[in-house]
Amino acid sequence: MNGTVFVLEDDASISGLIKVALEMNGIGFKAYPTIKEFNAALEKAQPDVALLDIMLPDGSGLDVLRGVKARYPQVSCIMLSALSKEEDKVNGLNLGADDYIAKPFSVLELTARVNAALRRKIRSDEVTIGGLTLNTETMEVWLNGEKLELNKKEYALLKYFMQNPGKVLSREVILLEVWGYEQGETRTLDNHISRLRKLGVTNLETVFGVGYRLTVQ
Repeated sequence: MNGTVFVLEDDASISGLIKVALEMNGIGFKAYPTIKEFNAALEKAQPDVALLDIMLPDGSGLDVLRGVKARYPQVSCIMLSALSKEEDKVNGLNLGADDYIAKPFSVLELTARVNAALRRKIRSDEVTIGGLTLNTETMEVWLNGEKLELNKKEYALLKYFMQNPGKVLSREVILLEVWGYEQGETRTLDNHISRLRKLGVTNLETVFGVGYRLTVQ
């Protein structure tokens, strides 16, 4: 099964073990020993799966987990930690981890869990809400069977709404998550919403004084 895994692990021997196991199964692998290096790589490209240690020299893998899930919810995150108590596992899962593997671990089990995460991702490449279908791999969107021609920001905006169906999203949060800045001219956002509505995305609801919501029809 093809796929790419980013590993955040400061122990080179563990990274090397994972590298051999995954590459033997045809899975791409990149390792980063610090949070700074991991985040820099993540800005350039996103993996299918992220294996995250918790206790790192420059911070906590749990904080990394929060950041990955906030900005790249399509990335499956598996915690890989020596913190093996039940409360540690529950905490990681409650913070958004898709799986939790305690050290020391079985290489066969780790490979099986990574493969399971990759299978789940293949099934989740398409998001469908009402008549809208969005494919995160091909970056294509269909409405009632007809393909919508969207620019990059229109696609990113609609994707963000479809990943948060039914939620009221403030203008400030949308600008931060889609445009990357905390404050700015909201007319840009309003114009993009108007464009999507003209293309037929009529379930984008204005929540006056707050922002917008994609209603589930």
